[in-house]
Amino acid sequence: MRQTPMIRVGTLTAVLLALGAASAAAPAGAQSLTDRFKSLFGGGSDDKGQQNLPAGGGPPVDPTDGLTCPPVSIRSGASTYAVAAPGKQAVGNDVRFQASITKTARECNLNGAEIIGKIGIQGRVVAGPAGAPATVDIPMRIAVVQGGIGEKVIATKAYRTTVQMTGDGSVPFTIVAEDMVYPVPPPGANADNYVFYIGFDPQALTPERGKKRR
Repeated sequence: MRQTPMIRVGTLTAVLLALGAASAAAPAGAQSLTDRFKSLFGGGSDDKGQQNLPAGGGPPVDPTDGLTCPPVSIRSGASTYAVAAPGKQAVGNDVRFQASITKTARECNLNGAEIIGKIGIQGRVVAGPAGAPATVDIPMRIAVVQGGIGEKVIATKAYRTTVQMTGDGSVPFTIVAEDMVYPVPPPGANADNYVFYIGFDPQALTPERGKKRR
């Protein structure tokens, strides 16, 4: 059965904003907006189809057959991000603020031998008893992971955004990553095992050190 076509790049942010903030993240299965690549790349011209004919004739070969846009899953232990007052632990009355993920969305585009994944993340920052600062930096990491026996990280990238806190102490945030690029799964690899893992990563706020000289 043909699956619902994937939304285009320009609409991803609008979709996230329309979703609104919620108190908890939706289950991974409910976060998927769309799936198959075939819905993005429908039938081409007759000439293009003839070029994809196998040597023995027969129906044209669809180069996107079997490719899927990976689902989004929140990495265990990385669904919230709490910051404490200096020298304190982020528990109880020492919490300055806490951020959480509430909604996700994603889409994929095929570009030659690469897949460009676009992942949207919506969340909320809530001020804690210790009082939140005027601005809050939100660190996030997104990774493309091949699951199965022994997970394999295909690509990973850190993102961050700054949130201006308000008097009511509860502010939404949105991160849209449009540049998660990874190779098309090689022949024999199960593309259905690929997952977009997301989660807060405080190390994303630390500037990368320059490479050490030998």
